[in-house]
Amino acid sequence: MAYKNKTMSLLLNRSTFGNEADKGNTLTRQEAEELFSAWVINPKLRLHMKQVGNLMKCWAAEKEGLDEDGQWRWEMAGLLHDADWDQWPDLHCKKIIEELENRHVDPEILHAIASHGPLHFGVEPVTNMDKMLFAFDELSGLIHAYSLMRPGGYEGMDVKGVKKRLKEKSFAANVSRDDINDGCNRAGIVLDDLIAFIIPRQATVN
Repeated sequence: MAYKNKTMSLLLNRSTFGNEADKGNTLTRQEAEELFSAWVINPKLRLHMKQVGNLMKCWAAEKEGLDEDGQWRWEMAGLLHDADWDQWPDLHCKKIIEELENRHVDPEILHAIASHGPLHFGVEPVTNMDKMLFAFDELSGLIHAYSLMRPGGYEGMDVKGVKKRLKEKSFAANVSRDDINDGCNRAGIVLDDLIAFIIPRQATVN
């Protein structure tokens, strides 16, 4: 998610979230979807969050080898990472984290949400979940923007085309190229490989 208002401070001013006694706790899918529906009105933002949630689930399954419960933990972090941006942009991250803390959600999920924009929230990505949410967020948005300008959408999209758009600063100008590069570096992933992972999996979410 690109943050256009550079004067608005979103720093969380803390580095620990939740209660260790809540480790392993998640919302049910129904609870998460009800929260998502109540808090997120903008259809474009809804799609972005669903796409990132799906990417997180796919990565957890294919690269981390996690079971269904583990996949849901990753998916939930992606699905809800921007839940408060639509209605409470000045409380972005703070409000959703406090909501999930009150619902006794696992601190690992809370930390992933809190660290999905380290320059904005002041929280460094530490775990693989943290790093992948940060890596997927901005790049997913740019790739979706590219799909909208292509007659075939995602069909036939390739890494070369995405990288060409990345180099065009005027294209999806609100997407931070610095965050994309930083996300790849922190996750230890080659940009080309991450783009290739995203394209076919994001194409299935609408």
